[in-house]
Amino acid sequence: MRPEVQPSLDTDRDPIPSPDIVVPPAPTAASNTPAAPGQIQKAANGVYTLHEDVDEVLLSCWVVDQKGRPALDLSRRDFRVWEDGVPQTVNSFLHQDQPVSMGIMIDSSGSMLDKRSAVNQAAMRLLGESNPGDSVFVVNFNTRAYLDQPFTMDRVALERGIDRFEARGATAMYDAVVASADELSHHAKQPKQVLLIITDGADNASRLTRDEAIRRVEDLGGPVVYTIGLLFDSDPREDQRAHDDLQALSDETGGIAYFPKSLDEVNEIASEVARDIRNQYTVGYHSTRPASIGGFRTVHVEAQAPGHGRLSVRTRRGYYAQPGQGKRDLQAERTSARPQ
Repeated sequence: MRPEVQPSLDTDRDPIPSPDIVVPPAPTAASNTPAAPGQIQKAANGVYTLHEDVDEVLLSCWVVDQKGRPALDLSRRDFRVWEDGVPQTVNSFLHQDQPVSMGIMIDSSGSMLDKRSAVNQAAMRLLGESNPGDSVFVVNFNTRAYLDQPFTMDRVALERGIDRFEARGATAMYDAVVASADELSHHAKQPKQVLLIITDGADNASRLTRDEAIRRVEDLGGPVVYTIGLLFDSDPREDQRAHDDLQALSDETGGIAYFPKSLDEVNEIASEVARDIRNQYTVGYHSTRPASIGGFRTVHVEAQAPGHGRLSVRTRRGYYAQPGQGKRDLQAERTSARPQ
């Protein structure tokens, strides 16, 4: 297999655009051979297509017992799903270490200068303990978001992208989140998607608000968002706002928000994120409510199994149904080189 073509890291970087909150969906692509919903199909040109009905909802679920220990031996019959309070029938289920498409977003504003060495080490530890088949891109963001490494499985290239930053400017995190979610939507190879955000302060430069950023992520069927807030030396007022923002981004998408008390804890957090991603259940159902109705739908998942006691399930809080689309195809090119 030929190595992936990488953009030159010696040329000036171009920021990735942060689109407005209302963006048309990616155009669907024609396929010579129809595939069933939920099936991933590979064409002769090396393009993978996930065929998915709009009323097919896939949920990444993490389950723990009363002592916080992961419950890793559950079956489909152990899960119950409700959408807007209406019971749904679980018709697909998977529990295995699947490769994911992941974006690593690292704050490169001026206040991060003394923290970047430890953060970069933690990011590489995350990659080292993740599924070797994961496809990952790197975004460094300050006033603008820079795609310093497009999607690749090459850990050496990813390390170069992580190391390539200039600590300066303000923090436009919401704009970077939307740009990164769009990057996942247009170029992800795997249907399961993750964003990791590492920052040390509140957003102070975005055009978009926090709620608009969350809406855009949910609109795209969105990634699970993990956040690491390095808030231990920030202003108390900014600390609280940043804490609330990062918590909301993770809570709404089924991820976890971490707030280490020092840089010494970041490496272990990176390992925990890798374990969390690799041990999730994927639970799917066809909504009983027509997609043509549109709007936001809340989701609730419970798990019960003999011998486990009380179980807690973490997943995203809901999604936006997309009326009038019928079927959507998400495509991902196998090459990571594309025009900036």
